[in-house]
Amino acid sequence: MLVNCVVYQEGRKVADIEKRQISDYLKQPGVFVWVAMKDPSDDEVLEMQEEFDLHELAAEDARHGHQRPKIEEYGSGLFVVLNTIELTATDELKVGEVNIFVGPNYILSIRHRTERGFQDVRSRAEREPELLRHGSGFVLYALMDTIVDRYFPVLDAIEADLEHAEDQLFVAGSPRQNIEQLYYVKRELMQLKHIAGPALETSNKLFGGRVPQVCTGLGDYFRDVYDHLLRLNQQIDTLRDTVNTAIQVALAMISLDDNQVTKRLAAYAALVAVPTMIAGVYGMNFEHMPELKWSFGYPLAVGVMVAIDTLLFFRFRKAGWL
Repeated sequence: MLVNCVVYQEGRKVADIEKRQISDYLKQPGVFVWVAMKDPSDDEVLEMQEEFDLHELAAEDARHGHQRPKIEEYGSGLFVVLNTIELTATDELKVGEVNIFVGPNYILSIRHRTERGFQDVRSRAEREPELLRHGSGFVLYALMDTIVDRYFPVLDAIEADLEHAEDQLFVAGSPRQNIEQLYYVKRELMQLKHIAGPALETSNKLFGGRVPQVCTGLGDYFRDVYDHLLRLNQQIDTLRDTVNTAIQVALAMISLDDNQVTKRLAAYAALVAVPTMIAGVYGMNFEHMPELKWSFGYPLAVGVMVAIDTLLFFRFRKAGWL
C-alpha cells in the first residue's frame, strides 16, 4: 500500500505525485522523491523497482522480508534493513521490518508488520529545510534515528518488568512463577539484542573512513545514531546480567527453602526417634530386664521420653530448625 509519494526541491515540498510520475521527476535536476509504503504486494514492489531502477537482489529482499539488519551498497545507492519493535496491547513484543532504498535523488521506505508509521519523521524533515537540502541522506538519518529512539521505551518497559520480578523474589509465593517471569524477561531482552546488535555492527559504515556517497557530509548525524545504538546495547547487556543474577538468586532461594524443609524433617525425626528407641528397648520382652516389675517403671519411661523430647524441641527451636 502506498502511503506517501512526494517530490522535494531545495529542502521544500513541491507536490504529491502519482507512482507513474516518479521516473519523470527523477530525471529533473535538484529534486528528490520520497516514497513510503506499508506491507506492499509483490506487484507494488516490482512497480517501485521499475520506477527507481532498483537492484534486483535488493528488491527481492524487500519482497520476501524477514531480513537481518544490514546496509548494502549497490552502485551509488544503498539498501538498508532495520527492525522495528513494538509493544502490543497484551505487552507482547511485535517485531517488524523497514527496508530503505536510498539513491542520490530518491528514498523509498517499505515497512512490514509495523503499525506505527513515520509521518512524524516527514513532518520533522519538512520543518528543517536547511537539513532536508542534504536530500535522501538526511532522510535516511532521520528514519534510522527515529527507529532507534523507539527501541528505548520498549527497553524501559522490559526493565520495569524485571524490577517487578526482582521485587517478587523475596515475597512468599511460587518460586516457579518467579523463574518463569525472569525467563520471560530474558527472552524479551534476547529479542531486542538480536535487533540492536546487528544494527550497531552495520551503522558504523555510514561515518568515518569511506562512506557511501549519499551520506557524505552527514557523518556527525550517523555517529549520533551509532552512539544511541551503543548505549542501547550496553543497557541490554547490563539487564541481561541482572536477569542471570536474579535467576541464580531465585534458584538459591529454592535451595534455602529445601534446606529449611530438610531441617524440619530431621528435627521431627529426632523427636520421634527418642521415644521410639526407648519404647523399642522395653518392647523386646526379655524376662530379665530392669524395672520391668517396678511399679514406677512405666511413668518413669514416659517421663524420660517427654523430658528428652522437650529438651530437643527447644534446642531445635533455638537453632531455627523448628
